[in-house]
Amino acid sequence: MEKNSFFLGLIIAASGLVSAPVALVMGLAFAFTFQHPYPSDGSKLQKFLLQLSVIGLGFGMNLHEVLQAGRSGFLYTAASITVVMWMGWALGRLLKVESRVSYLISTGTAICGGSAIAALGPIMQATEEEMAVSLGTVFVLNSVALMVFPVVGTALHLTQHQFGLWAALAIHDTSSVVGAAAKYGAVALTVGTTVKLARALWIVPVSVITSVARKSKAKIQWPWFILFFCLAAVANTYFTKLQPVYESLYHLGKTGLTVTLFLIGSGLSMATLKAVGVRPLLQGVLLWIITAATSLELIRYGWIHI
Repeated sequence: MEKNSFFLGLIIAASGLVSAPVALVMGLAFAFTFQHPYPSDGSKLQKFLLQLSVIGLGFGMNLHEVLQAGRSGFLYTAASITVVMWMGWALGRLLKVESRVSYLISTGTAICGGSAIAALGPIMQATEEEMAVSLGTVFVLNSVALMVFPVVGTALHLTQHQFGLWAALAIHDTSSVVGAAAKYGAVALTVGTTVKLARALWIVPVSVITSVARKSKAKIQWPWFILFFCLAAVANTYFTKLQPVYESLYHLGKTGLTVTLFLIGSGLSMATLKAVGVRPLLQGVLLWIITAATSLELIRYGWIHI
């Protein structure tokens, strides 16, 4: 029954009949009803499919828009990462969260959610339980953000530029940023994806700094898919004769993202929530609320803009 329901959900998510948020809700419904038949494989597929989907979305982007958003986004992300990391450290100390878990939650919030945690976990010599707690916290908040952000953006009459920037700065994982931005509009999707990828690039310097500080010999994971996203945007901008092919690849990217969000939802269960615990979850929630609220106000009043 679990396998049939799981594959049925995958087929529906890939059919194009449901939006990304609906696919996430379908995944959550599966997770709280059945036991995941392929937890390890599902997690690996989710990561791989997300990267392919982001590359596919690059075929729908104009390079000039990507560079413009990327230049501004790089400065904003540098400032926000510094502030969020410091706040995360302070909240972790205040709530007495275990230091490695606190650091992973802080970097996951500041940079790129699960990708940052996966990259920094080995460098921090985190245990499987510490990784599960950190990832669980981020995945819970990702699910909430994907459903809440478009509602808040609409209620506050945010422009597509404003919403895309807010989503990129305040939502953890690339998948949820792209899912929320895609629901809001095409311009929001371009801004959100580009600024989010600029934010994700900080995985590398933060990993290097952490590795040097801890004298770790763990291999640093480079986010190569960002390079391929940029190359796809180059192709779409300058090699226009293949436009029909690019449109197909872009559509496949959006479909892949919808399937990715189903996989994310299906991997979040009551067992995950129980494993997280109160203090790490509270740290993650407080840090996320502060980040989201502060960046929203700065964007609305024009202090941050693209």
